[in-house]
Amino acid sequence: MRSNNKAMGGVMLRILRNGVFGLVLLSGLFAAAPPASAAYPDRPVHWLIGFAAGGPVDIVARIMAQWLSDHLGQQFIVENRTGSGGNIAAAAAINSPPDGYTLLFVAPNNAISTSLYKKLPFDFLRDTVPVASIMQLTNMLVVSNAFPAKTVQEFIDYCKANPGKISFASSGNGTSVHMSAELFKAMTKCDMVHVPYRGSAIAFPDIISNKVQLIFDNLPSAMEQARGGNVRALGVTSPQRWPSVPDVPAIAETVPGFESVGFYGISAPKGTPSEVVEILNKAVGEALKDPKLVARLAETGGIPKPMTPAEFGKLVADETEKWRKVVEFAGVSVD
Repeated sequence: MRSNNKAMGGVMLRILRNGVFGLVLLSGLFAAAPPASAAYPDRPVHWLIGFAAGGPVDIVARIMAQWLSDHLGQQFIVENRTGSGGNIAAAAAINSPPDGYTLLFVAPNNAISTSLYKKLPFDFLRDTVPVASIMQLTNMLVVSNAFPAKTVQEFIDYCKANPGKISFASSGNGTSVHMSAELFKAMTKCDMVHVPYRGSAIAFPDIISNKVQLIFDNLPSAMEQARGGNVRALGVTSPQRWPSVPDVPAIAETVPGFESVGFYGISAPKGTPSEVVEILNKAVGEALKDPKLVARLAETGGIPKPMTPAEFGKLVADETEKWRKVVEFAGVSVD
């Protein structure tokens, strides 16, 4: 009887030891595991944008960042990393830890830079993951009030009569603002001089004073300046008139086939967990259903365009190929 009790005690001891070991092993596994994506975000998120404060990208980013901050319980901090047509911000984002706490504001400049810049230290499509689409928008050709042309045709006629004497501003090399003008030059044979700035907000004082005569700016800031009477709007770069400015002709009405429609969205460094991407994509999708946020985007001239991450990735890839053809057509490059 005593030996049976002893044997039973040994069995119980082994069970207890195995149980304790199992608990220790499980606790170690849980301690080593990364935080559950359901907890994301549990600290502030930094959202890098490649252009100056006050410009169209900055305005839209801050509208969306405020909504995300209010609804996800952590601050989304917009950081302006200007220069190199947005490539400084892109490089900083790509080189950040892929944990969802550093995001990049994506726009046509990222698609354009792939072919325009010859020595980029990254491959945008390879080194990022698409997160969410925010909206589509057009650019608008605006000129100084001192500029004599009042229509697109008058602009073309004046430009051809004064080759090399007209300067156009941009928000940086490789932006849609820059390439819209280059496409216009190539299609109309207008000879104009490019003056790049670190954002369109910085360029407008020189346009208003006629130091630089024009800009093909993103609609939000161009529309604000035109409505304020600071500049004159001549045309939009969409193939048809844009809904929020129906009184402004499409440049294509004068230059058949001319088109430059942009997009705004979010990407993250390659390797960012898919669970985090899904959380952000769902949040942006919900934001674009919010009537107040949609109304604010409408004030900037944008049209909300929610997409899945895969759909947004395809859009960026398609835009990259489209702008490659434009870069070749226009015959421009940046070393």
